[in-house]
Amino acid sequence: MKLVEKSPHENARMYAHRMILDNIINLELPPGSALSENELSLLLKLSRTPVREALIELSQLGLVEIIPQKGSFVTRIDYDVIEESKFMRLSLENSVLRLLCQQGTSEDHMNRIRQSMNQQKQEAKACTDYMIMMTLDKEFHRLLFASVGKLRTHEFLQAQMVHFDRLRSLAYRTLKKAKVEQMINDHENVLYALEKRDWELAEMVMTRHLTRHEIDKKELDQYCPDYFTKIETM
Repeated sequence: MKLVEKSPHENARMYAHRMILDNIINLELPPGSALSENELSLLLKLSRTPVREALIELSQLGLVEIIPQKGSFVTRIDYDVIEESKFMRLSLENSVLRLLCQQGTSEDHMNRIRQSMNQQKQEAKACTDYMIMMTLDKEFHRLLFASVGKLRTHEFLQAQMVHFDRLRSLAYRTLKKAKVEQMINDHENVLYALEKRDWELAEMVMTRHLTRHEIDKKELDQYCPDYFTKIETM
């Protein structure tokens, strides 16, 4: 597990939840792995109670399966759940792009999006940690929501995207350079469409960007078939 310090505003349960969730999403705790309350307590330097509470909360998100008399396990990636997450994200994100193209935004917001794009390109040149690129990817999309005053919508959406984020982590870890190149090309095209205030082009590019997992699917299954509950033909 990769750990960071507890934030001042976090209690023990919140910290345990954040650390276990982050490690599940980033695949440090891969699908199917066992989760020992004792081991997690030692690693996090917490008592078992907040760890147990965090595992229960994560089970409600569908990321942890608690089996009586056997223990707790990280659930496998389910494409049916991912498809629902994708539907929600695509609907909301395309709505944001429509607002951006129709209403516009401040030059300050546009400059932040441009700066994010430049940062992605610079990082990609000497990229050794591909998970950094996933973080930059997420920040680019957050800025789109921020530019039309929809950050609360973005926060709500992020809570629903945990299953989709696991698949994206796997794609970045497995496909690496190809995935980074795709991401940067897609983001450049989104920015171009926004500069032109061409909503139809923006929607087309974003739809392609957020459905690339359908293309990645077979390749990812070859690398780690045990990570998935089922593979269906689309």
